[in-house]
Amino acid sequence: MATFVGFAVLVTALIHLYLWKRLVRDTTRPGRWRKAGGVAALLLALLVPATMVGTRNGSYWLAWPGYLWLALMFYLLVLLLVLEVPVAVAKLVLRRRERPATGAVGEPAPVPAGGGGRADTTATGHVAEPGATGPTATSPVALAEPPAAPVEAGSTEPPAGGDSGPRDGRDPAGDRPDHDPSRRLLLARGAAIFAGLTAAGVTGYGVRTAMGPPRLDRVRIPLAKLPRGMDGLRIATVSDIHLGPLRGRAHTERIVAMINRLDADLVAVVGDLVDGSVAELGTAAEPLRDLRSRYGSFFVTGNHEYYSGVEEWVREVDRLGLRVLQNERQEIRARGGVLDLAGVNDVTAAGTGLAAPADYAAALGDRDPSRPVVLLAHQPVAAQEAAKFGVDLQLSGHTHGGQMVPFNLLVKLQQPVVSGLGEVDGTKVYVTNGAGFWGPPVRVGAPPQVTLVELRAP
Repeated sequence: MATFVGFAVLVTALIHLYLWKRLVRDTTRPGRWRKAGGVAALLLALLVPATMVGTRNGSYWLAWPGYLWLALMFYLLVLLLVLEVPVAVAKLVLRRRERPATGAVGEPAPVPAGGGGRADTTATGHVAEPGATGPTATSPVALAEPPAAPVEAGSTEPPAGGDSGPRDGRDPAGDRPDHDPSRRLLLARGAAIFAGLTAAGVTGYGVRTAMGPPRLDRVRIPLAKLPRGMDGLRIATVSDIHLGPLRGRAHTERIVAMINRLDADLVAVVGDLVDGSVAELGTAAEPLRDLRSRYGSFFVTGNHEYYSGVEEWVREVDRLGLRVLQNERQEIRARGGVLDLAGVNDVTAAGTGLAAPADYAAALGDRDPSRPVVLLAHQPVAAQEAAKFGVDLQLSGHTHGGQMVPFNLLVKLQQPVVSGLGEVDGTKVYVTNGAGFWGPPVRVGAPPQVTLVELRAP
């Protein structure tokens, strides 16, 4: 844990350093505005770990400012990184246009045939008399700089026959920068404004989506072993409700009302119900006792239950009328057929008793292989083990569908299915986006979701 926290702090610091450079240093000149921007960047960098720690210790007032900044920071980082290439190209174009022409100084002027009585400019910029012959035209001595005339003290006039420029053989134009600083400043400010406005707009849209009602999705999944009489069996599936600092009782009531309108045969709550203890969130979870279904409501633990007092929550959820499947299965007899509904603890669980890790053999072993089996497992990755036991369908959550695009691309590195229906080693896996959110109250590209899964016979 200490290693993870240290790594997170280091990454946060590096991100804020990058944001300070692109949004403050590159867009301001030295002065009070740059200093103010530096102080703001430091305070925002400290806000992130303060929010993570504070919300877990009851300082819920930190949740809105801290998590909103976390989302805005994420999109600023993504947009500025994307802009690096076009900004670099624009800088290169400006540099090439503004660089002084090579060879404009010191080139000999063309001389008409026969001399023509015109002065000839030598390679060093000195003038030779027309028609000069002998050593004067070719001798190295003739090409040397003549001694400068003495200048009287206090005189402002340049030496006779000279100019007011530097006398070291360089042209004053050579000391100019190869770019226009004002144009580079304008370019940096344009990129910063574009990134800032876009990030704010995307974040605002994401807040509206996350705080709005879950979307109802319906999916039909054929199971080869499903009896004809059970064709059309419906399972209302929800995960990742995430009751906590930003979501309370009203959130639960809305989800329960939505599920009850579906008149489902089964209800499956697939983990990550809470982000806090029973003492803090017991009242918010209370509406779960009103869930209605024909053959029962079921629950399996997610990884966040293990951060929030899993043993207390297992007892509390059971008290509210949901059957907690902890490495076990339940026969569902309906319409003249039988289906095995199994559930395993989250793969991150560790310990004994109610906190024991997933045990697939206990939940799936010694069963009638002719029956179809539906497994409730919080994380899609559990399918890699479940497939070894011939599971027909696994219902999962955990991923939030990525929650904030393009974060979904990173989720793919850990989970075999991010959202919707997929397959792992012959086992069908359906992953719901979840009805809540974790951390930032923002959802972009992955709206909150309650899913009605309809099982179909062949």
